[in-house]
Amino acid sequence: MKKIIFTLAFVLLCAAAHAQQALWDASQIVSPEIHDDNTVTFRLLAPKAVKVQLTGDFLPSRKVQTPRGEADALGMADMEEKNGVWEYTTPAPLAPELYSYTMIVDGLKINDPSNVHRIRDVRTVSDVFIIPGGQADLYKINDVPHGTLSKVWYYSPTLGMNRRLTVYTPAGYESGNKRYPVFYLLHGMGGDENAWSELGRASQILDNLIARGDAEPMIVVMTNGNADLEAAPGESSLGFAQPTSQLPKTMEGSFEQHFPEVVNFVDKTYRTVKSKKARAIAGLSMGGFHSLHISKQYPDMFDYVGLFSAAIMARANSQSPIYSDMEGKLKTQFAKKPALYWIAIGDKDFLYEANREYRKLLDDNNWPYTYRESSEGHIWRNWRIYLSEFVPMLFKK
Repeated sequence: MKKIIFTLAFVLLCAAAHAQQALWDASQIVSPEIHDDNTVTFRLLAPKAVKVQLTGDFLPSRKVQTPRGEADALGMADMEEKNGVWEYTTPAPLAPELYSYTMIVDGLKINDPSNVHRIRDVRTVSDVFIIPGGQADLYKINDVPHGTLSKVWYYSPTLGMNRRLTVYTPAGYESGNKRYPVFYLLHGMGGDENAWSELGRASQILDNLIARGDAEPMIVVMTNGNADLEAAPGESSLGFAQPTSQLPKTMEGSFEQHFPEVVNFVDKTYRTVKSKKARAIAGLSMGGFHSLHISKQYPDMFDYVGLFSAAIMARANSQSPIYSDMEGKLKTQFAKKPALYWIAIGDKDFLYEANREYRKLLDDNNWPYTYRESSEGHIWRNWRIYLSEFVPMLFKK
């Protein structure tokens, strides 16, 4: 009997130790280490590695050859080995910002095993860190009242499926009876309803702007713009499907056609102000395309429109009536005098010329808009800035 009891005790002890193994797996390597002067050191324990490199958006960009010609790519730096630990310290302090990076060990890209903070952009998983101060303080979780981020399902008769939204409700929503304006915030090609809350730091930006008094409290609805999908990869009945930007029903009219169903669902489910003056729509890239065409298709739905690095024209072979008579629909939309029509793009963005041509169309017809041009290209760094500048302009009384 004693032998049996001892055996059972041993088995239970082993099981407990296995269940708690994460307690003992903590890395002793500090990476990234942000120094007082805002230089940053990255480290990787890899004593058998021959070559380790660091790649990140804080390093000078480099030119690479692609099937479409030369293009900019993330910068890369060699790490130096010291007693089996590879290190790299930025030669100069980094400006306040949210940065991303990965490591390359003997040609194999890996995530930093000492950094648990990661984000996914389509199929790319990167480690992240924040240098505080200035604009970057909007991206931090600060000691302010926090809103609630929810994953909410709705049914679309037009698309014939249940679909998911990410919804931000501002601090105090659950405890009061107040009605709120609604901002519909749309992602880009390959993204999903998680993109703005994870890559875009939308909830942190909203929390901080509202707490400062720089923005009105509002509900923010982040949709899935891929009309063929229920929800983000790995979070629907498709199981652990691999993310891809090559999806059907993205920019061929289906998403725009079904969008009133989203608005009706939100108005029925949340305490909203159900009027044009209390609705805004904006998006990046493909989401900017959707925002442009949804707002002109339903000119009595949105009083505020934001195009962030937006794609503009529909594909030449598109047959959807959503994209027909574009100038006529824009004429109707602008005749109704939207409160704000805001266009922003980086001067190195591959969509820069398309946006210039679109602005010429607006100028030729005397349709008023506000234009914001930034540096750099088609990147989240710009879109987080655009969001933080657009939100304070909404729903002003």
